[in-house]
Amino acid sequence: MPDLLWDDVKNFFDPDLMGALPDVCVPESSVTDWEAVFDLARSTGWTWEYSEGGVTGSLPSAAEVLSRPVDADSAALRVWPVPDVLAIFCPMSADEIDFDVDLRELQGQDRVDILCDFLGAIGRRLGKPVVMTSGGDYGNPVLGFDPTADRVVLLADPQLVELVGPVTGGAGSDE
Repeated sequence: MPDLLWDDVKNFFDPDLMGALPDVCVPESSVTDWEAVFDLARSTGWTWEYSEGGVTGSLPSAAEVLSRPVDADSAALRVWPVPDVLAIFCPMSADEIDFDVDLRELQGQDRVDILCDFLGAIGRRLGKPVVMTSGGDYGNPVLGFDPTADRVVLLADPQLVELVGPVTGGAGSDE
């Protein structure tokens, strides 16, 4: 049985309602948690690419990445759990693991299942919740991996998104 059913959650995957790039995070994280995510990327068979300032290279330790000077070029870890689904991790702070997914790549039941498997892999490795919010709306998660339930669960009513209307502007928005 899938964690989430497409017909129940399709509003949370509508780029016009949620913004194309929702925010996904693991709050209350540490350097150790970031290292576990780096290790997960290396060990799962997922395709990944690490870059600093757009220049690709080998993936250093999380401690090295997170101790770079504040004015250093931005770092990104791109992870493809399957060939055409991309998650972009932005290691800026040890306190929170942040990454983006593109809702245009996550249409239909099979894609929802891929996202649930991905969030579950991260959440199980860390033993922590992994939550998704619409772009720039950090305080209101809509779904996420719940380590107690050991599955991805709804954290908001998908029907309310349709009533509220499209996401506009805001930090992290792609508009």
